[in-house]
Amino acid sequence: MNVLVEPDVHDIFARIPGFGFVQTFYSQDTSDLHERVDFVACLGGDGVILHASNLFRGAVPPVVSFNLGSLGFLTSHYFEDYSQDLRQVIRGNNTLDGVYITLRMRLWCEIFRNGKAVPGKVFDVLNEVVVDRGSNPYLSKIECYEHDRLITKVQGDGVIVATPTGSTAYSTAAGGSMVHPNVPCMLFTPICPHSLSFRPVILPDSARLELKIPEDARSNAWVSFDGKRRQQLSRGDSVRISMSQHPLPTVNKSDQTGDWFRSLIRCLNWNERLDQKAL
Repeated sequence: MNVLVEPDVHDIFARIPGFGFVQTFYSQDTSDLHERVDFVACLGGDGVILHASNLFRGAVPPVVSFNLGSLGFLTSHYFEDYSQDLRQVIRGNNTLDGVYITLRMRLWCEIFRNGKAVPGKVFDVLNEVVVDRGSNPYLSKIECYEHDRLITKVQGDGVIVATPTGSTAYSTAAGGSMVHPNVPCMLFTPICPHSLSFRPVILPDSARLELKIPEDARSNAWVSFDGKRRQQLSRGDSVRISMSQHPLPTVNKSDQTGDWFRSLIRCLNWNERLDQKAL
């Protein structure tokens, strides 16, 4: 078995006797990393899974996540059980069922300027794409297209396009629905819209969206991908969003639905209340 760690961690292992077998990779070029890695072990919180997703621009090997973070909605495995859980992933769990895996949809995003793709501005997103007004005092004005048809204009703080995995993150805080990660869809959630009738909607995974800053907008906007790689969108710039061909597979602790409901209750206290007493 070959063990690869990230370069920063490898520098630490290099100073510890007996760990010379630990290998690493070149973080500036991970295009062939999926060919070297059979599965990934994440130690931390949800941010570590987002980081692992960012390492693999194409196909992603199965991810086993151990909860060492503060929230850990996506980290269904307890670190105390790491030996048993890793053994089940590698050798099977001695049942006919094997281990369950959730294929988490990702979004493929690309920035365009004056109708042309900006080189190097392509992103695979696990949680959400956010276009917002940033520090500008004016409302954002964002034209939203689906298959080149104008569907609406967002006038507010911004808009979130989320995956089902990201539906329990920023989108939920902005009033969006919580969607099971096996449901193939995109969530379109406005952020503080200046309208009484602008409700969040759910679109099919076949949707091809474009969020464009119009020429008559009062100010520029900002875009971020999974909360990082934040950059400015000038008037005429746009972000095109569609379903990625490469989902992120996560290994379940028990099964797909059981893990999800346990995370809802453990992290968000979903529908927790005292039982009604009998008459």
